Amino acid sequence: MARAVLAFAITGLVVLILVGIAGVLVMRRLGTAEALRQAERIALVAGRGVVEPRLTEGIVRGDSSSLLTIDEVVSGSLLRGPIARVTIRDPDGRVLYADDPALIGSTVELGASEQKAIRTGEAVTNEGTADELESRFEDDLGPLLEVSLPVSTPAGRPLLFQAYIPLDAVTASAEQLWRAFLPVLAVALLALAVVQIPLALRLARQVRASQQERELLLRRAIESSDLERRRIAGDLHDGPVQQLAGLSMSLEAAAGSVGATDPSAGPLREAASAMRRSVRVLRSALMGIYPANVQRAGLGTALADLAAPLTEQGITADVDVPPNLDLPPEVESLLFRASREAFRNVERHAQADRVSLRVRAENGLALLEVQDDGIGFSSERSEPSRADGHIGLLLLRDLAVDAGGILHVDSVEGQGTKVRLEVPIR
Repeated sequence: MARAVLAFAITGLVVLILVGIAGVLVMRRLGTAEALRQAERIALVAGRGVVEPRLTEGIVRGDSSSLLTIDEVVSGSLLRGPIARVTIRDPDGRVLYADDPALIGSTVELGASEQKAIRTGEAVTNEGTADELESRFEDDLGPLLEVSLPVSTPAGRPLLFQAYIPLDAVTASAEQLWRAFLPVLAVALLALAVVQIPLALRLARQVRASQQERELLLRRAIESSDLERRRIAGDLHDGPVQQLAGLSMSLEAAAGSVGATDPSAGPLREAASAMRRSVRVLRSALMGIYPANVQRAGLGTALADLAAPLTEQGITADVDVPPNLDLPPEVESLLFRASREAFRNVERHAQADRVSLRVRAENGLALLEVQDDGIGFSSERSEPSRADGHIGLLLLRDLAVDAGGILHVDSVEGQGTKVRLEVPIR
């Protein structure tokens, strides 16, 4: 459970970092967009709120008094703020006014953004020609952002007001905006990470509790199955098996009481022999339904009896258990259950000709190995699964872990299967 929570925490941290990076990029983009809108608002206030009311028709003719009026307001108010340069041009691109007198009278063809401003009547920013904008002025102003805005004279003649704002100022404004939201994003992500860990721990505990409950229910189901097996085995042993055994002896006695030449003697002996065979088959079946008690009969005898049904099916079963092996009852019970499940899988799935069972005690461990020469299965399916009908092996693995041991299932397709159980001897 700890590994699962740690994996969840690491994955969540990676996701949060990615979300944080994406959030920073989005905030930077939003900050830049907001800074550009702020630059347009500054140009709108300067162009239409300050310059346009002071425009006269004389500026088109180059009248010195009109130029002086505009220069006074530009130099006295606009250039003291974020605006670095101001020009006013006509629709043909001729500079009617510039805070740099050397530019007045020059003509520069209007660009796409400037034409768009005249066509739409809205402020349009141009941040793609910084070098060209710098080259228009003699002093080094650095990268500039050009905001073009259509204005008009009192007679309605359209002109183009252009404000040039240092790009550094715009970038600083954008950075200030997104940095203001960065602590909020960081706190939100940190709070999300802190909340996720207890939720993940709680979820992992719930999953573990659900698994333990399912395992408990499965154990109880197996215990109930054992009780039912015991009842059925007892009923069969005390009823039909005893009756058939008695009937076989009666038939044998009847065959002996008639003369050898009597025609009924042969059928009576054959019937008695068939009854005995039926009794042996039933006893083998009873051994499979509910084997002999391990503590009463001994582990070696119980495992030999457990292998009897395989022998009846033509599978050679070799059982090797040391006669002086002394193991705790709970360990013997676990070894017996593992052997029974392994033999059951051999009988149902392996298609084997030979199976060997070996029990040893080494270095404080009880070792059980059951190996067959059956069809096996591929390495992709080397773990037992419910889909393959190996619920018993899965339960045995849990029981082995509970006892401090471990269950290995190794198989190669076409080369058989080996089940190895290691349990501490306490």
